[in-house]
Amino acid sequence: MSRLPTPITRPPAITPAGTARRRARREAATAWAFVLPSVLIILGLSIIPVLWSLLLSFQYSDLLTPSAWVGLDNYRQLAHDPQFGQAVRNTLVYTALYVPLSIGLGLFLALVLNRRIRFVGLYRTLLFVPFVVSAAAQGVLFSFILDPEFGAANSLLHRIGVSPQGFLSDPAQALLVLVVISLWSGTGFCVVIYLAALQDVPKELIEAATLDGADRRHVLRHVTLPTIAPVSVFLLLWQTINALQVFDLVYVTTKGGPLGSTTVIVYFVWEQAFRNFTAGYGAAAAYVLGVTLLVIAAATRLVRRRDDRRLKGATS
Repeated sequence: MSRLPTPITRPPAITPAGTARRRARREAATAWAFVLPSVLIILGLSIIPVLWSLLLSFQYSDLLTPSAWVGLDNYRQLAHDPQFGQAVRNTLVYTALYVPLSIGLGLFLALVLNRRIRFVGLYRTLLFVPFVVSAAAQGVLFSFILDPEFGAANSLLHRIGVSPQGFLSDPAQALLVLVVISLWSGTGFCVVIYLAALQDVPKELIEAATLDGADRRHVLRHVTLPTIAPVSVFLLLWQTINALQVFDLVYVTTKGGPLGSTTVIVYFVWEQAFRNFTAGYGAAAAYVLGVTLLVIAAATRLVRRRDDRRLKGATS
């Protein structure tokens, strides 16, 4: 029996070590040429301003004349500044109202819209549209609607026999009105996120719970909510960070008034740096807020890790 002919193969090319190193250097240089513009933008717009503002927080500076080193004096002054204390209280009240209301309302609307009903796509779109409207546009819109003298809101209240309200010009109402405006725009984001999470809940778990006799309330409590718990943690962190950094809406509508009732921390920072020309003092206030946000993010991460470990221990 004749053997098959041996195929003719080309021996592998042997690349000298020097040539391989030069090729690797050329590839690395090409990669850096593509990455370098992004790196420069990140350094120029993020890292360098953060470091510069950190140094600025230890100085007295009006951004015009040479600055003077004052150490921790700016931070000590913040501890005894009643205006900063009021800004902190306003920010905490705004956050305590806006975050749970936006998450709870978003979950409720998502549960309602997670059904086969007519025009459900239209309803979802209408709820999400306010989220894409800029805060400046929202502020201008509601400033006209809630104007104490010529606004549509007071005109409607007058027709139903309710006395005119001050809304954004009333110190007792202004912060609550800002919370309502934020809910109008921010709830849509929670609705969309929760809708995506609800559609990922395994149907097998829901069917098994239903076969065991669980009604909708028990399925929601024992199946749906535990399944979407990671999404709820994400929204809690996201909405909290957004609430602590609110600025645009305050700047457009109330400018921190009336009587400082809507002055939040970020607006306080802007006011100190660009209206009072005490940039070092404003930078110190900004770093107090930044450290607070880092602590909140770290605490949320630790809680999430502990829950994950507990869940793994229960399943193992």
